[in-house]
Amino acid sequence: MTVGRIARVAHIWLLPVCLGLIPGSLWTTASRAETFNAKVIAVLDGDTVLVARSGKRPAKVRLAGIDAPEKAQPFGARSRQALVELVLGHEVRVDTVATDKYGRWVAQLTWDGHSVNQQQVRSGMAWEYSYFHRDREYTALQHEAQQAGRGLWAQSDPVPPWEWRKSHPGTGAAPRDRSPYSAAADFSCGRKRHCSQMRSCDEAHFFLSHCGLSSLDKDGDGIPCPALCLPPEPHRHGYDDRQGRQL
Repeated sequence: MTVGRIARVAHIWLLPVCLGLIPGSLWTTASRAETFNAKVIAVLDGDTVLVARSGKRPAKVRLAGIDAPEKAQPFGARSRQALVELVLGHEVRVDTVATDKYGRWVAQLTWDGHSVNQQQVRSGMAWEYSYFHRDREYTALQHEAQQAGRGLWAQSDPVPPWEWRKSHPGTGAAPRDRSPYSAAADFSCGRKRHCSQMRSCDEAHFFLSHCGLSSLDKDGDGIPCPALCLPPEPHRHGYDDRQGRQL
């Protein structure tokens, strides 16, 4: 390979990071960018979805440029619900830029001509998380949400998810998947019918969204098997719901 070709390949691989689409700390494996349409069959949290497309296994997709509160973190459930209302059951365009260290695709999602990633930030459901916070469009959207007190910015002292993860190691972190297909590759619509038979929240979401097992979501809020998919009651466990600190 010539020096010129090496330089061109390096430029293509590093471009998403340099443009601030993903933080360098999360980017581990550059992959050839793909654009495809897929149906969102599950929403795992405020910045991660499970998509299915014809002829392919379901794959996890991490929304590029943003970081949503973890499921066990204050405001995590609301952030996830906002993404559910935006994309669950819809066909979206997926523009991949890389894979992260957990093996998930990192991508821009577009539905009905609008950026899903940007909407989560605009509505105060996620923090902008561009590389060194250099993406001016995302930082402007976050500033707009802050000034308007939208979403998580209505809290008196919102804690960024990356700081929350430091003080809660092992809680709400992404599983260390070995491929972008994750455990979804092992899921199939079978004889399981009850939450007690589900091994994880991801599996419960798959059965609800992909297999039509509505009995897993008895209250119709889009969240199956609350014991698996909802964080513990904050006050019951001694947390300040507004600031995520021990009382």
